[in-house]
Amino acid sequence: MSHKDLQRQRIKRQTDEFLARGGRIRRVESGTTGETDNKPRQRAMVFEGTRAPRTYVPEVIAAVEARRKLKRKATSSRRPQRRPRRKMVYDDFGEPLRWEWVDE
Repeated sequence: MSHKDLQRQRIKRQTDEFLARGGRIRRVESGTTGETDNKPRQRAMVFEGTRAPRTYVPEVIAAVEARRKLKRKATSSRRPQRRPRRKMVYDDFGEPLRWEWVDE
């Protein structure tokens, strides 16, 4: 049995126990929030602390850029090979007869 299945069973069991003790479940309209209208929304939790300084490594960046340029030159100079393609052959009445491989 998967972890999710066990968790679903645990939640179902807890809900059944809550209802058996006289608890009630109320429906809440979609979009309802627990925040009051006259209070601004709470801000999301923000990491507080000093930001670590970044260490730039220009020689590594230059090497990566050089490799990228070489790769572009190598791929752009090659002409793609023409591959044969399938072409349908039709009879005199326009009905398909067979496929043929054609070099174009």
